[in-house]
Amino acid sequence: MGRADARRAQAQESRRAAKSGGIRRLFTWKKLLGTFFGIVLLGMGAFGALYLYVDVPAANAMAERQSNVYKYSDGTVLARTGKGVNRQIVDLDEVPKKVQHAFVAAENKTFYKDQGVDLKGTTRGVLNTLSGKGKQGGSTITQQYVKNYYLTQAPTVSRKLQELVISLKIDQQMSKDEILAGYINTAYYGRGASGIQAAAQAYYGIDAKDLNVSQGAYLASVLQAPSQYDWNSATDTGKRLVKERWAYTLRNMVEMDWLTESEKAKLKFAYPQKPKPAAGMEGQTGYLVEAANKELEKQGVSAADREAGGWTFTLTVDKKRQQALEKAVDDQLESKLDRKGNKVDATVQAGATSVDPKTGKVVALYGGEDYIKHYISNATRQDYQPASTFKPLVLASALENESETQDGSLIGLNTVYDGTSKRPVVGSDTPFAPQNQDDRSYGPISVQKAMNSSVNSVFAQMIVDVTPAKAKETALALGVPDKNFPERPAVTLGTMNASTWDMAGVYATLDNHGQKVTPHILQSAEHRDRTVNPEKPKREQAISRASADTVTKALTGVVDAGSGGAANSPAYDAAAKTGTSEDNKSAWFAGYTPELTTVVALFGEGDGGRKQVSLTGTANSGRASGSGFPARIWADYTLGALGGGPGKTFDLQDVERGEVPAPPTPSDTPSEEPSESEEPTPSDTPSQTPSETPSETPTTPAPPTISPPATTPPTSPEIPPLPGDDDGQPGERPGGNGAAQQ
Repeated sequence: MGRADARRAQAQESRRAAKSGGIRRLFTWKKLLGTFFGIVLLGMGAFGALYLYVDVPAANAMAERQSNVYKYSDGTVLARTGKGVNRQIVDLDEVPKKVQHAFVAAENKTFYKDQGVDLKGTTRGVLNTLSGKGKQGGSTITQQYVKNYYLTQAPTVSRKLQELVISLKIDQQMSKDEILAGYINTAYYGRGASGIQAAAQAYYGIDAKDLNVSQGAYLASVLQAPSQYDWNSATDTGKRLVKERWAYTLRNMVEMDWLTESEKAKLKFAYPQKPKPAAGMEGQTGYLVEAANKELEKQGVSAADREAGGWTFTLTVDKKRQQALEKAVDDQLESKLDRKGNKVDATVQAGATSVDPKTGKVVALYGGEDYIKHYISNATRQDYQPASTFKPLVLASALENESETQDGSLIGLNTVYDGTSKRPVVGSDTPFAPQNQDDRSYGPISVQKAMNSSVNSVFAQMIVDVTPAKAKETALALGVPDKNFPERPAVTLGTMNASTWDMAGVYATLDNHGQKVTPHILQSAEHRDRTVNPEKPKREQAISRASADTVTKALTGVVDAGSGGAANSPAYDAAAKTGTSEDNKSAWFAGYTPELTTVVALFGEGDGGRKQVSLTGTANSGRASGSGFPARIWADYTLGALGGGPGKTFDLQDVERGEVPAPPTPSDTPSEEPSESEEPTPSDTPSQTPSETPSETPTTPAPPTISPPATTPPTSPEIPPLPGDDDGQPGERPGGNGAAQQ
């Protein structure tokens, strides 16, 4: 290397060293520490200024809460709630010590030692708020008391910072007992109860001074999510979570030496009593308000938000149609019942939901005899089976999937099936041989006429042809809830669980040419500080128009010439399906006109709502089928709701007629093939009502003459449809007779 090269290399090295030294001089430990402490001092200075700037305010407006107003769609007032806070302040010494400790154990174990704030939890809450995650937990009891008593529930950064500063000041100005008393007296526990005294009354019917440890632990647990954790309205998930929260509270009490392990082991979960409706909720009012509140929860307006008051909630309910529905139930059912003198009549519960099929707006709802007398809404309850109102969905799935019979015929309205009662299904791994109503056999029968008369054996075979899995997929797309919904042939008889609200959405979707309709009851929610615009339901195509319109065509036959004849009227064009569940425990009529979809149901409810009982004998009328009281209520209401004049007619397109194979030659027809006649085929063991436990596997081998869906069209007029309803069949259970698959 020459001298010139050496000098250049030395110069480059010097420049690198200078640069490196410059960076090191810029980022020395002293400078880094100085910068860090500078930021800390700035933060402390800013917080100090905030501490001086924020004063402890007067109590918030919760103590002077405004009422909430619920209105019909036309703006007239339905109800006012929250005129006064359901709260009675109690001194802390009136609350048992172990109950006090239960609240501390559930919410803030370090309450008696901390300075009133949880910096880590507050920081997490601020970050979550900034990132759009909304309300978050992690606050101390002091912070929650400050939020409830001095501030609002708004999930904002400014409110969170105010909460932090005021909590520090309150912790200096008040004793821990005063803060705890303030907290348990201002917190919202659900059921309209603010404060521990109102909560003790609402959940257990006792005063706060009489609460035991288990009850106190439940009330402390329910604070985390009052609407979700109320045992009487909680989902299975909610019940599991509140039990876990209850157990967590007791474990913390043991950890803090407030409860011994032996005392804990003796404690049992304190199940609360049934809720008692608030005054002013009589008649249908309470059911409408309850339905609106449930929807508000889904839209982000919590119970605590509502309890703060000052809201105006406008419902989609049409006042005139609501009155027409109530009158129809009174005229066609209640006026005929003897609830005091007849044991069966005392168990009858009616429910109904009426929907605009174009928008999904719930225009009328019937929840029961009286919200004060019967707290459970019969319109939204999901504990009964929709029975044969599910059969049209099996047909819809067959059409949507272009399903074929066992002999390869495309399924449509003219497709012929074997309507023999107790006929074993063909092509299923799960044996199933349902009995038709009155054990009546129909022989070869078209899908249209099988729908008219609700022939169980036909639709049992059809769901096997479609496959239960595909039928379920279609049903869920239409709006049937996935509750007790096994993929087995018996679901063709509607053995899952659904409400009139659910089925109104399903039938409204059929009415709307297959475009999904989701029922909703909230039109708007307005507050001085906040307006909630309900989310508009998605309008996707659940099934094709051709499939939906074909089902509608089939259901017009049910009204014109089948089990729905009680709803037939020249004043409107109607499509409908009847349904009667196993042992006549529920009876349904689901129907629609081009302008209105309504589902009406009766439920047999015994033992204070804990037991399902038979409706047979209602109003001394024998079997209370869907073609009886529900159909007459539907017809009376629909006539009034549509104004009594001629309505629109269905606009049906591309109705699928199905395939009917050519008749076989005489030599191809088995000699034992049952011939069709005007009279029902006699049974070895005829019955007046459908059997409750038909065998899935026949007691004797099925005769070879009973084939898969018949390919021979009737050679004589088909048996005229029965005027009555319909199924009442239990689900299949491998290995013999059994009750419905629950």
